[in-house]
Amino acid sequence: MNFQVTPGMRRLGASVLGMEAIVAALITPVAINSGVQTGVAVTVGIGLAVLCVIVAGLLKRPFAYVAGTILQVLAIGTGFLVPTMFFLGVIFAALWITAIFVARRVEGVTSR
Repeated sequence: MNFQVTPGMRRLGASVLGMEAIVAALITPVAINSGVQTGVAVTVGIGLAVLCVIVAGLLKRPFAYVAGTILQVLAIGTGFLVPTMFFLGVIFAALWITAIFVARRVEGVTSR
């Protein structure tokens, strides 16, 4: 399978992961106020935010898109700590998929 990374995919993917990092960091205080232990909330919230930033920086490589997809699953999983994240995680997953396919399609049309 030949997976070509295009500049548009990198830009859109990094945008999605950047916004997701902000939301992931902001679930930390919400989780703490919801009664989740502070250590768990900080580890999950800040850890996910840091992973989003790291993967956003690696989007030149094809494996980063697999890692980004795994991050989308983890973001949905944070809904077990903060139930709103089930909804937000699905939205970010949809944005992630859209970023990949729309960028490929647009750049495929413009290259003709």
